[in-house]
Amino acid sequence: MKVDYIISSNHMLTMKGKGVGYVQNGAVAVQGNKIIKVGIKDEILAAYQAETLIDAGNKLIMPGLIDAHIHTGLAMFRGVAQDMSHWMQKGLWPFKKHIDVKETKKGSLVNIIEGIKAGTTTFGDYDLHMNELVENYSKIGARAKVAETVNELPNNLGDNPVTDLYTFDPALGQEKYERALKLYHEWHLKDDGRINVMLGPQGPDMLSIELLKEVQNQAEKLDTLIHMHVAQGDRETLQMEKRYQKRSIPFLEELGMLNERLIAVHLTEATEEETIKIAKSGAKMTYCAGSIGIIDGIVTPVQTFIDAGGTACLGSDQAAGNNCNNMFNEMKFAAILNKVKYQDPRIFNATQALRMATIESAKVLGMENEIGSLEDGKKADIILVNLDTPAFFPVLNYPIRNIVPNLVYSANGSEVDLVMIDGKIIMNDREVLTVCEKTALTEAQAAAEKVVKLSTDDILKADSDILKMVKEGLL
Repeated sequence: MKVDYIISSNHMLTMKGKGVGYVQNGAVAVQGNKIIKVGIKDEILAAYQAETLIDAGNKLIMPGLIDAHIHTGLAMFRGVAQDMSHWMQKGLWPFKKHIDVKETKKGSLVNIIEGIKAGTTTFGDYDLHMNELVENYSKIGARAKVAETVNELPNNLGDNPVTDLYTFDPALGQEKYERALKLYHEWHLKDDGRINVMLGPQGPDMLSIELLKEVQNQAEKLDTLIHMHVAQGDRETLQMEKRYQKRSIPFLEELGMLNERLIAVHLTEATEEETIKIAKSGAKMTYCAGSIGIIDGIVTPVQTFIDAGGTACLGSDQAAGNNCNNMFNEMKFAAILNKVKYQDPRIFNATQALRMATIESAKVLGMENEIGSLEDGKKADIILVNLDTPAFFPVLNYPIRNIVPNLVYSANGSEVDLVMIDGKIIMNDREVLTVCEKTALTEAQAAAEKVVKLSTDDILKADSDILKMVKEGLL
């Protein structure tokens, strides 16, 4: 049988079964946008003839990584809000109030390139003006499950004291909700199904019960997921208790929103009882270790969620908090922070971290039948990782196999050599083939400088910790 590609290698991780599905001397046959057959190299070569044969030698074949929660629209604010208190008010807001969608889109493209170069093939992007940002995914050829952020917050929210109860703007909320529906109807299953759409209420504290229930009803009607920040911080808890005299998770339970349709992001402030409740409800969880660690200095109760039978995965969140959108970084952060939290080196092992960036992430996004592992009939989202690098030295296979620990604890993503998405090679020899990386960086840099110029007075007025460090010559 003729196929488009056969990719073979000394080492392959399929992510099938309960572990990583390691195969020595394995191969994958690809026809169109699907994997036709996964197996032993000699058997694949005997059964199929390829238009293009890629003998990857000592490069590891594995599924593309999945970043289940990312805000690429915040890429423009990388490095301006770390190591500080009042992250939103003093760090992000002075910049955010001066950016428009044109600049946001340019930063988003660079963020997607960053992810692809570190092996991310699917992005769970969640932002305002997603109708414009999603065009970047179509252009570059990445897989995306996107959501328009829906809230009823006024545009000057960041200027108000953090303890004030939010004033909702129903007209603005309706406008955002209508953009979310437009996104669904114009982009869901577009580009041969590469782009999928969810609904994205920002958080239970950020929109009225009426609009939240409308989103819930629409998600059921469209049979799509609800991607929402839940119990993401003490500010949310304060808002919920002031407005409803309830914490977020009991509130959502009362509304009937704790079910398999919900992707609950963060759970930073969830108690053990609340975490177990939401895990048992069938709702899924996304853990953003780097972002919550840097912004809040907290390790969220993800292990409690998993131990209670819940399905959880990893996301990088946003460059303004995490400072990078790289799932290698996320896997390492997640594993180490939980080992420290539990004071047990066996907790959150490398296999768990890798699964949470591949097959478990696919389950959270409702895409486990399409992506997340190398299996016959699944989409051809495949990466090659160069093992002939210092980060992987030595490569050992018997009696101990060390590829997965080195993938999680040593690699940084620069070892990714080739990225295939939907059966098309998007990056080869570290070069992105579908867009010009240099042009994207040049245009985004110019846009960032424009935003900073407009933001200068607000940055100085905010007098953040990071600004003080600059003044003191510490940065």
